[in-house]
Amino acid sequence: MNTAILHPIVQQFITDNLKSNITKLILRGSPFDNVSIQELANQIVAKQKSEQKLKIWFSTKNIYYPAKISIEQTSSEITANYKSKLISGNSIIDITGGFGVDCLYFSKQFKNVIHCEINKDLSVIVKHNYQQLNVKNIVTVYNDGITFLKKIDTNFDCIYIDPSRRNDLKGKVFLLKDCLPNVPKNIDFLFTKTNHILLKNSPILDISSAISELKFVKEIHIVAIKNEVKEVLLLLEKNYQKKIQIKTVNIQKEDVQKFNFELKEEVNSNYSEPLSYLYEPNAAILKSGGFHQISKQLDVFKLHQHSHLYTSAKLIDFPGRSFKIENVLNYDKKKLKKVLTDKKANITTRNFPKTVAQIRKETNIKDGGTTYIFFTTDQQNNLKSIICSKR
Repeated sequence: MNTAILHPIVQQFITDNLKSNITKLILRGSPFDNVSIQELANQIVAKQKSEQKLKIWFSTKNIYYPAKISIEQTSSEITANYKSKLISGNSIIDITGGFGVDCLYFSKQFKNVIHCEINKDLSVIVKHNYQQLNVKNIVTVYNDGITFLKKIDTNFDCIYIDPSRRNDLKGKVFLLKDCLPNVPKNIDFLFTKTNHILLKNSPILDISSAISELKFVKEIHIVAIKNEVKEVLLLLEKNYQKKIQIKTVNIQKEDVQKFNFELKEEVNSNYSEPLSYLYEPNAAILKSGGFHQISKQLDVFKLHQHSHLYTSAKLIDFPGRSFKIENVLNYDKKKLKKVLTDKKANITTRNFPKTVAQIRKETNIKDGGTTYIFFTTDQQNNLKSIICSKR
């Protein structure tokens, strides 16, 4: 950590150049003897990336930014705030601390927080930043989290883990046993230190395989922001043997869409031809696989087992996008051209043999406009074009 970066003149230079062209800035070189242009560029780029994702850090003076990859990989403040509300108590330890965003929000729910980080430089940076943020109840520890837990005779109300999905031998990995730390391998030891484990995972995680690798899974939270899945969280409780609860959330600018159900709940969908309204589940629900539960809980009809589109005669409050159906056609490019007057539409395919690009090429429909067309398959396996307007 180069403390010269914290000098007021250097900090002002970083602020003044947040909108500058980084390539041109690097070519000009550093105006400071004790701070390289590479260091300046990293501070500028990392701070740029924090403006929307980490607003508290961005707006606080004298924050020191690590390598930009740490900013890219860290939780956003939105997801950190969400996960902090899942647990509370006296003490929590984050054994994969990173840039420390999650710990800041845990510090609002727990009296004592320990931030473990195996990268010494990053640990020093996080400690400095907590001081700037005036956080008093977080202790930073430079150590491997598992090793640290084995050294201390302390139990915690919760252990938080965000395993690295990069493996030196295998590259990017998808199974928990291939991540670092190896949670399945250490699960029995971890439960000697706590009764609760909160595990953060990538959106690409296969939920079924994760459950099979672990034990005592109580809840699975699928967190999306503006219809993009950001995190899959698994809450484990020692000796828990009941049904697993699936909780989906899609956090949008104006509202929060939630939909919950029990894993492996035996339900079946009701099916129908397109009625007056069409619904497309949000990304969190699509990730969860709760397609039949949507039909049952919200009393809507599915178009086809594999289409994951729903319909109803009356408009309902649906956790996803809602549309008014204006026309339904069998897929026929000539008929479609006749129906569309402005030759523009927003196209989505669900359970359809052609891609959006292929459809646009065949029909000459341009992207944009206020018309939405869903190309899908109905319960009789007929290819359909459902023309809609957005609700």
